[in-house]
Amino acid sequence: MNKSSFFIVGKHAVIEALKNPKRKVLRLFLTEESKKNIYRESQKKNLLQDIKIHFKTKKELDKYTTREQLMHQGYVAEVEHLEKLVLKNFIKNKNNLIFACLDEVTDPRNIGSLIRSATSFNVDGLIVKERHFPSESKLMYKSASGSIEYLNIFEVSNINSTLKNLRENNFWIYGFDSKGKKKFTDIKWEGNNVLLFGSEGFGMKQHTKKYVDFLVRIDINKNIESLNISNSAAIAFHHLNYLKKNVD
Repeated sequence: MNKSSFFIVGKHAVIEALKNPKRKVLRLFLTEESKKNIYRESQKKNLLQDIKIHFKTKKELDKYTTREQLMHQGYVAEVEHLEKLVLKNFIKNKNNLIFACLDEVTDPRNIGSLIRSATSFNVDGLIVKERHFPSESKLMYKSASGSIEYLNIFEVSNINSTLKNLRENNFWIYGFDSKGKKKFTDIKWEGNNVLLFGSEGFGMKQHTKKYVDFLVRIDINKNIESLNISNSAAIAFHHLNYLKKNVD
């Protein structure tokens, strides 16, 4: 079956896509300098082998990023989507999993930054609603800085039914909310856990809260209303990664 293709831009996004054996790179659009950089950074393996390369000037590459006002850095690639992962298959016979889940978070920059943090701090996967996930966003790939190639992303049709199924499979669901009764640092974080984050503007949907076991908060300066979602997630991911490493 032929997969649809789309364009990604930026040095890290393109180079990490080339490194990923599961990612099909159809065409590369590079400047002479960016080609030299790829060779310098991957001397043990020829990342450009069997790839169609088109050499362009930086100005010629600008047409791929003008609308999004992004810096391409001399790197543009046409890639295919990765194979979609099935959550129920992934969780079989696994313990102590940590998933992040997004409830109607739609901003590509925030999602990309969150993906970068999730990968950096060894989160096992990201659960997103298929309809709201900007899977072909150049901005998301650029913000993720190549880390999207290393994170398990599960696109589901319904967040609530997914949370319900995970609870039935021995997962604890923690919703991050500024009005949460418990500080997230007071949780033991044992077993399988899902960290649920609500939308940028409206937070978690009331109906979705029915599938949450605990609402937890990140304590911040009382003069500040809230943190950006990607910042909140990074703090939580770092804390859980620290606990896991010290327990192990």
